[in-house]
Amino acid sequence: MSLKFVFLLLLLPLLMVLDQSIAASSSAKPGCEESCGNFTIPYPFGLSASCSLNSWYLIKCDRNYNPPKLFLNSFLQVELQSEVISVSLKNQTITTLVSIINFCNDSSQGSRIITTGTNLSGSPFYYSKDRNKLMLVGCGNGLVTQNLNVLSGCTSICSEGATLTGCYGINCCQSLVPFDLSLYTANFTNSGIQQGPYPKCSAAFLVDQTWVPDEAAQPFTFLGYAPVVWLWTLQAKELEAGLLCNKSGVAVKLEDGTSVANLQCHCGPRTQGNPYFSNGCQAIQGCTNCTEVVYYSKKPASTIIYLSVFLSIGVLLILFGSYLLYKTFKKRRNKRQKQMFFKRNGGLLLQQQLSSNEGIIDKAKLFTAKELEKATDYFNENRILGRGGQGTVYKGMLPDGNIVAVKKSKLVDENQLDQFINEVVILSQINHRNVVKLLGCCLETEVPLLVYEFIINGTLYSFIHNENNEFPFPWSTRLRIATEVAGALAYLHSATSVPIYHRDIKSSNILLDEKYRAKVSDFGTSRSIAIDQTHLTTRVQGTFGYLDPEYFQSSQFTEKSDVYSFGVVLAELLTGNKAISTTTNEGRSLATNFLLAMDENRLNTILHAEVTQEGRKEDIMAAANVAYRCLNLNGKKRPTMKEVSIALEAIRSQVPSAAVTNFQGNTEERSVISEVNYTWTSTNTTTSSSDIHPLLFETN
Repeated sequence: MSLKFVFLLLLLPLLMVLDQSIAASSSAKPGCEESCGNFTIPYPFGLSASCSLNSWYLIKCDRNYNPPKLFLNSFLQVELQSEVISVSLKNQTITTLVSIINFCNDSSQGSRIITTGTNLSGSPFYYSKDRNKLMLVGCGNGLVTQNLNVLSGCTSICSEGATLTGCYGINCCQSLVPFDLSLYTANFTNSGIQQGPYPKCSAAFLVDQTWVPDEAAQPFTFLGYAPVVWLWTLQAKELEAGLLCNKSGVAVKLEDGTSVANLQCHCGPRTQGNPYFSNGCQAIQGCTNCTEVVYYSKKPASTIIYLSVFLSIGVLLILFGSYLLYKTFKKRRNKRQKQMFFKRNGGLLLQQQLSSNEGIIDKAKLFTAKELEKATDYFNENRILGRGGQGTVYKGMLPDGNIVAVKKSKLVDENQLDQFINEVVILSQINHRNVVKLLGCCLETEVPLLVYEFIINGTLYSFIHNENNEFPFPWSTRLRIATEVAGALAYLHSATSVPIYHRDIKSSNILLDEKYRAKVSDFGTSRSIAIDQTHLTTRVQGTFGYLDPEYFQSSQFTEKSDVYSFGVVLAELLTGNKAISTTTNEGRSLATNFLLAMDENRLNTILHAEVTQEGRKEDIMAAANVAYRCLNLNGKKRPTMKEVSIALEAIRSQVPSAAVTNFQGNTEERSVISEVNYTWTSTNTTTSSSDIHPLLFETN
C-alpha cells in the first residue's frame, strides 16, 4: 500500500465532515455550481438544466461582463432582457432589472399607451403586488391597466426647480398595485408643460417599492433601468416528496379574483438551509433549547463532528510530518546514490582531466541527471531513436531549445574506467564536420549518459537499401559521401593529438545531416592508442560483414582494420548490396563477391544502376580499385585512410594524379582471394541487428 493511498484514506473522514459542512451551508443542489461572480444562486434556480427545477428556473451566467451578470434563460429572446439581481428563498421572490421606456421631447397633450416590463404570461412568475409600486416620473397622469380595467394611477405636477427626491407629486408620483400581475399596460397623459432647459422625458412603470430615482437627478431627464420584483410559484407535482411545504405564505391573488395555488417550503425546528431539495435543511449547531428526548446513548452530532475534525487534523499533521521526513530521506538517499554513481563512473577522474586543461571545459559539459531526465521526458519509450549493442539512444531537447541525442550506455567495466574517461575527453575535442559531435556526458546515473548532436536524416544504411526512398542517390552523391567518411577516418587516425580507431565502421554508423552530408557516429567501441603503438590487442568486437578477417584471427586491431571496414562501406555504395545478405551467391559476404568480381573482370555485373547511369567509367573503376585495395586480406598491403581520402578527393575532382594511379595496380599485384570461413560466437564478436533494421541514430 503506497504512502499516498494511506494519506488519502486517513484524509477521508475530514473530507466527509467538510463535505457535510459545505452541504449544510450550500443553497444549491449537491454537486451543482452555486456562484456567478458575487451572486449566489439558490435552488430551485440553477446554472444548468440538471441543477434547476425546470427550464423556467434556469439562469445564465454571462461572464462576458465584469463582474458577470445573470439572466433568466427563458426570457433571453425577449427584447427587454430579464437581468437577475437578487433571489430570496424567504420571500419567494426574484428581483430583475428592466429597461424603462421614456417619452422625451413631446410637448403635445395626449395619451400614450405602452406595455412595459416583461410579459410573464404562461410562466410561474408574477409581478408582486406587495413588493412593487406604480411610479410616474414627469408631468401628467399615469395609469396601470389590465384588460381595460384600471388597476392604479397617480398625477404629477411639473416644477422646474424641484428634484425627484421623495416622489411626493412634484415631477414624480407613485401608488400601490392591488393585484399580482403577469402583464400590465401603462397609460400616460402628458400635461404639455414646457419649462426650463431640460429635455422633456416622462415614464410610467412598475418598480420595487424601495427604489427611488437618484437624489441628484433633475426632472425630465432620461431614466435607464429600474428593479422590479417577481413572485415565483411552485406546484406540488414539481417538488420532491418529503419536503415541509404548505400553501401558507405568499398568496398569488390575480386581477380576475382568482388565486394561483402555490406552495412555500420551510425547514423544521432547529434546522436551517434550503428547504426546496432533500437534505437541504441541516441541524443548527449549538442548540441550547432542544427539548427532544434522546432515545440512544449517542453523543450529539456536533461533538462527533468536532472530534472527527480534531482527529483528522491530528492524523494529517502526523502524516504531513512523516511525508516531510520521507521526502528528506529520499532526497538525501538520491544525492548519495548520485555521488556513488559519479565516482563509480569515473566522474572525479573526468573532473580532474577537465580542470587540467581550460580549453576542454568549453567543449565537454558535465550534465546533471535531472537535466537529461527532463530533456528526454524521463527516458520515455516514445523518444527512443535506436537500440544497439552499446546502449539505447533517446531524442531530447535541452532548455536552450537545442535537439540532442542522449545515449544510455551499458554498464562500464570498472577496470576500464580510466580508458573510458580518457576517450570521453578525447572525443569531446574532436571538431570535424564529418564526425558527430560529443557535447558532454552525465555520470550521476547507474550507467553513463553520453550527449551528442542530433542528426536528422538517418543512416547511410537506410539511404542505400531503402528501395522506396524518393530522394535520388546518384553516383556523385555516393562518391561525395565516401570521400567525406574517408576524410573523417583519416582525421581520427592521423590528425588528432592521440590516434583514434573507430573499430565499428559500417553504413548504419554513418549518419546524414539536413544537407545529406556524412557524419561518422557511434564511438562506443572506439579506442585511442599511443602514437608509438601499431595495434591494439582486445576482445574481438565489431559487426559481421564489416569485420577485418585479420583482426578476427589475431585479435590485434590496427588502423588497417578500420580501412577494411571502410572498404565494405565503399563496396555498398558502388553495388547497393548489403554487407551480409541471404540473396548473395552461395552465402558469400559482399566483400568476397566484390573481390571475386574484380578479379574476374565482371565488376559491371554487380554495380548499382544509378552508379553506371551517371558515373564515368574511369571514375567508377578508380573508386572500385580503392575499395579493392582496402579489402585486401593482408592488412599491410592496404592503404592508409589518409591515402584513401586523397585518392577519392582526386576522383571527385576528376584530375589524374599519382594517388589514383597508385591504386590501379595490375592483376599480378592483386592478392589471391579465397573464401574465409568465419566462426562467430557471442564471446568474440557482436552482430548488430541494425543491419537489418536501420535506426535513426547510433545503433551500436
